Amino acid sequence: MKVSKVIHKSEWRIRVDFSYNQEMMSRLKSIDDAKWSKTMGAWHIPYTKEAFDKLKSLFPDMEYETSLISPVLVKKETSIQPFSLKKKNDLQPRKTDSTEKNVSKPIEKWNNNAIEIVISRTQITIKLPKNEIDIQFLRSFKYARWDTALFRWIIPNKSKNANNIKTYFSDRNAQIIDLASQQATNTERPNFTKNEMLVVNHSNRKLKVYFGYSKDIAVQIKRIPYSTWNGYESCWEISYSEKFMEELSLIALQNSLEFRVQIINKSKIKPRKSKYDIANYRECPENYINKLKELRYSRHTMDSYTDLFEEFINYYDEIPINDISEEMIIEFLQYLVMERCVSTSYQNQSINSIKFYYERVLGGARKMYYIERPREEKFLPEVLSEEEVTEILNATENLKHKAILMTIYSAGLRISELINLKIKDIDSQRMQIRVQQGKGKKDRYTILGNTTLEVLRKYVSHYHPKEWLFEGSNNGQYSTTSIKKALKTALDKTGIQKHITVHCLRHSFATHLLEAGTDLRYIQSLLGHENTKTTEIYTHITTRGFEQIKSPLDKLKIK
Repeated sequence: MKVSKVIHKSEWRIRVDFSYNQEMMSRLKSIDDAKWSKTMGAWHIPYTKEAFDKLKSLFPDMEYETSLISPVLVKKETSIQPFSLKKKNDLQPRKTDSTEKNVSKPIEKWNNNAIEIVISRTQITIKLPKNEIDIQFLRSFKYARWDTALFRWIIPNKSKNANNIKTYFSDRNAQIIDLASQQATNTERPNFTKNEMLVVNHSNRKLKVYFGYSKDIAVQIKRIPYSTWNGYESCWEISYSEKFMEELSLIALQNSLEFRVQIINKSKIKPRKSKYDIANYRECPENYINKLKELRYSRHTMDSYTDLFEEFINYYDEIPINDISEEMIIEFLQYLVMERCVSTSYQNQSINSIKFYYERVLGGARKMYYIERPREEKFLPEVLSEEEVTEILNATENLKHKAILMTIYSAGLRISELINLKIKDIDSQRMQIRVQQGKGKKDRYTILGNTTLEVLRKYVSHYHPKEWLFEGSNNGQYSTTSIKKALKTALDKTGIQKHITVHCLRHSFATHLLEAGTDLRYIQSLLGHENTKTTEIYTHITTRGFEQIKSPLDKLKIK
């Protein structure tokens, strides 16, 4: 029998090798937590003094490994002191005497303050000095990788990875930022019984599904597009859709659960400080704006970047911009997540606006800030029915407003594309609308409806626009604010309760085309989507064919 030390599933273990022998296996199994590993093809036991003593008493003739790495052991909950296996008949504590030969120096010789660990919901990021022992430990984690841009190790936050890493570095004075625990602490789990399926509807954007543990129900929910398991809140998350609500209701019915819906409309996002509440409010630097213009960023992107960068520099309003350190940038980004509770899109745009200044404006090296970029949340867009679109357009009395809303819906335009339309972009001969320099600086053609053309002709003969199809004051482009107000006025008259924006008209255009049998590739071209996956989202919204699904309850003979 040979004994050696090994890292198995991110833990130090004592490996025991011997030829097949039923009696030896029976004795080995008497040691607590003795396990067989198919991967190693050997037995292994806990790396503790108690386990080793028992192993030694059961097999006094076993051979120890002659050359061992001086260990920095994972401390167990029993607080066992680190030890090394020597080729002696005794278990001795690890020596630290500098006069001892061929023994590694204590790990304290490393700069412990340089060990930084950030634990997020999905991954663990570790920065530490080069040390072969630590590298061997980190490589033992499945899917562990070295990030050459960050100069840090990246490990998935799965199973017990976070606890094992915390324990391993517990005596190293490591700086640990546990964002995942903070998020979990701030989360309140709703109450529900084992006979219920509770669906929490967050502002018609996200559904959180709670129910008692059931593998069968979990398998059914996994089939719903964009469904993900939230381990911190112990619930399933699904993008909101009336179709998905129906599917969840059916799943609850099939599993004899009461289907309960809780609606939360209040936004969790905390507003930022107004510029009037900051004594020495700083505007975005002129060189920042000039660089955006030089690189020909769109007006919308320029407005977003400058606004977000102003929020950042006024968070440190008493510190010169160029003196803001990387640690302070990370602190600000954590503030956005933990205190302001902003969306992942907002957080990503803030990161980009900050990086733009230090990398593009100042010409600094490209940097990856020491905070995990969040995974983009996937929400299904809100869509109007054809009847609801009719109600809105009929409720719009102003001719210009009606022409605007009809053009957006009938051609599937973005609001920025609508205000950039010129009279010459309307091709009544080919019944097309030319969209110049749309999102991504791309040109495309989309359809011009007959009814839309008639309304546009009435509008042009009444308002006489000169250059832009829809002009505001001083013959300039019409404002997006006025379009949003026009839609809100119409919605107030109809009584539609959905959270509708101007962009919902574009989503409705695509969904209604799909329901009418239009090929998805044509819809992709009309919308100007570069990737088909972007257009495929409408297949999850349409209710075409949904009416053919019958509830299993209808087949039962209920008295």
